[in-house]
Amino acid sequence: QIQLVESGGGLVQAGGSLRLSCAASGRTFSSYAMGWFRQVPGKEREFVAAITWSNGNTNYADSVKGRFTIARDNAKKTVYLQMNSLKPEDTAVYYCAAQTRVIFSRSASAFDYWGQGIQVNVSS
Repeated sequence: QIQLVESGGGLVQAGGSLRLSCAASGRTFSSYAMGWFRQVPGKEREFVAAITWSNGNTNYADSVKGRFTIARDNAKKTVYLQMNSLKPEDTAVYYCAAQTRVIFSRSASAFDYWGQGIQVNVSS
């Protein structure tokens, strides 16, 4: 089992920045990659970004490319999502997820463990 705890959400004005953190614990050695997803009511969970633990390969959704940066600290078993130039449409519950299979997929179904989610609100 892998436990994931997100932090760093909140309210920010459009154009501002936030940094989300995801602390992993438990059988983290079984995790191949980490990802961030987001969801708004009535919509499916949407891929945001992912990173591999071993070599730091990254993958981003087109909607956040150039504005968001995913990073990891292997020693702290923590993954970060730096969000800059935030827009009202970035408002969502953000989820951290761990992927154990070596496939580096954007699909939510490929991720095995999930955090509880954290709210990000961007005001216009």
